[in-house]
This record gives sequence, C-alpha cells and structure tokens, in this order.
Amino acid sequence: MELKHLRAFVVLAEELHFGRAAQRLSIVQPALSMQIKTLEEELGTKLFERDRHSVALSEVGRIFLPEARAALHQSARAMDIARASGEIGRIRIALVSSVLPNLLPTLIRALHARFPRIELELKDLPTPDQLAALRDGQLDFGLVRLPVPGGAGIRTRVVLHESFVVALPADHPLAGRVSLCPADLARAPLFLLARRYAPGFYGELVAALERHGVALQVASELGEFSTMLALVSAGLGLGLLPSEAAQALPPNVVARPLELGGHRAALGLAWTELDTPLKNTLFGLLQELFPDPPE
Repeated sequence: MELKHLRAFVVLAEELHFGRAAQRLSIVQPALSMQIKTLEEELGTKLFERDRHSVALSEVGRIFLPEARAALHQSARAMDIARASGEIGRIRIALVSSVLPNLLPTLIRALHARFPRIELELKDLPTPDQLAALRDGQLDFGLVRLPVPGGAGIRTRVVLHESFVVALPADHPLAGRVSLCPADLARAPLFLLARRYAPGFYGELVAALERHGVALQVASELGEFSTMLALVSAGLGLGLLPSEAAQALPPNVVARPLELGGHRAALGLAWTELDTPLKNTLFGLLQELFPDPPE
C-alpha cells in the first residue's frame, strides 16, 4: 500500500469531488481515479459510492478514513525525525570532471550504504562556476580545483593531493621512460587545462614549471581533461594533468609521472554554511572518507 494512494483517498474523502481533489494533489483527474481504483483493489472493497453526479464515502470508507489519516500522520512524523537527524533529503553538489573515475563513485557507494535516503543532485561544473553557484545558494557543496579566491563566504578544505602525470601516445619515444621531468616536455606540443576553468590550479602549475626553467610549447588550453586525452590519443601532442584525471585513459594512451619537485595539485571541498543536519551529515562522511591529507 503506497502512501500516495492513502493521500489520494484522504483528500478525495475531504473534497468528495474528483476535480477539486485532483487539483489539491496537483495531478490530473484520471490519475486520481486510477490511484483510488488501485487502493480499492488492494483492499478488496469499495471506499466510495459514486455516480455521475456525486461522490460519497462507503461504510468501509468511513471506517478506513481515520486509519488512513493516522498512517499519513505517522509517516510525516517519521520523515520529520529523519530530516532532523540529517539522514533524508537532497544534497546539491557540483564537481570537476576529474573526480568521476574514483572519488565520486567512492562517495556514492558509501552514501548509499550508510544513508540510503539521502539523494545527491550532481552537476559537472568548472571551479569558477561552482563558486558562483555556491554564493548564489544554488549549490550545497562543490568539489573544486584548489586554490580558489577567498572571501564572499566560501570555505574550503583539501580532500586530496595529487601528483602530476604526462599523458602520451603509447608509441611515443618518451613512453618507455619510468618517469619524466619538465625538460622532457620542452619540444613537445603540450595541452593544459585552461586558466579560466581553474585559475588557481593553472597559476600554481605554470609557476612550478617555470621554476625548472623550461619554455613550454602550449598547443592548446582546454576545458576538459577528456578532450585533452582525445587529442593525445590522436597524436597531436602531450597532455599534462593531475593523476586523478588520468584514471580512465583511452586504449592507446599511457601516463607517466612528472617529477615537479614536490608540487602537487589539490582537490577540495567548497561550501558556504553547514547550517542543516543534512549538510553536516555529508560533510562528516566526506571527512571520514577523505581525512585531511598530509602536506
């Protein structure tokens, strides 16, 4: 017996008019008729006496009405208790696409196992768009490329640190190396994540490369690592990306570690306020899954 059928019965019992009841329920009249029919078939009895001109409760319907109301009340109370405990509801979270292969599945599996009534509303957005949506109250959390500008109420914590890798065709002369250094990239067309998609990430990476005194030949700045890997697969250049983004490589592309003197990328959680039990539940789960990484 579904709650929506009980709700339809109670509203129709109060209105005794299919049109008005359907309007209160925000459904069309045929859908209401079907829900009442389904409930009556499940109970094996008529709940209403109806003809072309009137609707009235049957004797069984009058007996059933207070029980249906009590069931709906208890259900609402249970939902309120669950919401107050932060174990039911919807969380709006955006992410950069590089978390898709590993971090996001880990979060979803843990959330489903521990809090099956929490639903994630996911959006794939670059870091600047996530920050704008957080400020406008359109998101609860963002998984962003750090660092991000301070101010405007945005708070962050590091979720993980990543080393850098170079993506290159499997038949490239450098593919036989165990690892690469910046000097190996000096004469190769190179693909980078565009500055406008992660300004802080881009600035720190370029600064780390410049410290090695290498003049890079940037072939293109791209918005997605997946696009970068497709261009690498086509043999148009080499891709420089954080290791998490290299978890799913095309068949003819390999990744080799880049020795950058300890410089690593940081992926972070961004939010404005932890002002609901639901937000605190997800925040606590993320802290448990991804404790503060070592510097």
